[in-house]
Parts: sequence; structure tokens; C-alpha cells
Amino acid sequence: MEDIVQTQEIDIQEIMRLLPHRYPFLMVDRITSLIPRISVKGIKNVTVNEPCFQGHFPGQPIFPGVLILEGMAQTGGCMAFCSVPEMIGERLVYFAGIDKARFRKPVGPGDQLEYRLELIKHKRLIMVMKGQAFVGDQLVAEAELMASFV
Repeated sequence: MEDIVQTQEIDIQEIMRLLPHRYPFLMVDRITSLIPRISVKGIKNVTVNEPCFQGHFPGQPIFPGVLILEGMAQTGGCMAFCSVPEMIGERLVYFAGIDKARFRKPVGPGDQLEYRLELIKHKRLIMVMKGQAFVGDQLVAEAELMASFV
């Protein structure tokens, strides 16, 4: 487990080792930067093949804001496990709360979401993170997320 604490980049196989999520609900493709207990950046490539686009919305595909938040939370979950590696395989990270969520711009097929999260507070089994989602240099969503090891 020690090797994961030093990792700056995490591929999809390692993400799937950390998180229980699988297709079609795995919302982060790669961790591009991770500093345990400080910050994490991850990406999600949004494709026209996403199952949500069948109904959201036909003829005008928009990636749902709730899935952007889920991707943010999953990216934060990777940081949580890398910050407390003894929890890997022992507990899950649950999305425990959300505050100050704002959606700034629609996201659609062909966009690459970049999630950026910073740790605000870590107390025992609870972490609070400030999250932002970007497409290019445009802020598309932001929120404060609370995660808990369960």
C-alpha cells in the first residue's frame, strides 16, 4: 500500500482497485495529480456513448450535473484512500454531504471534465473537500463535498 501514497498519477485499473464503482457509474477515468491530504486532479472523458444521453436530453445531450458531482466525489474518494491507505480494502468512502453546489455551464459529448479538489478539513473518518469541475479553462461546476469512511 505504501506505493499508492507516493503516486502522482493513477490509471483506471488502480482507480478500480480503490473504488467499488464500475461502468456505467465510474465517473473518473484517470487521476492526473494527487498529493495526499492536500489535493487531487482527475479527468472524465465525456463521450456520446454515455448511457445518460439516451434520455438527457434526446437531440440536446447534456451531461447531468449530478453525475459531474459524482465524478468529483469519486475523485475525492481516491484522494481519501491515498491519504489514509490503511483503509484500502477495509472500508468504503461514502459521499456524506454536499454544500454550495453550483452549475455554471452545460457539459456535453466531446468535453473532457477536469475535477480539482482540495482538502479543507480532515477529522478522524470524515473529510471535507472543495471541488471544482472544468472543461478547458471554463469552470462548469463547483461544490463542497463531505466524505466518510464507513
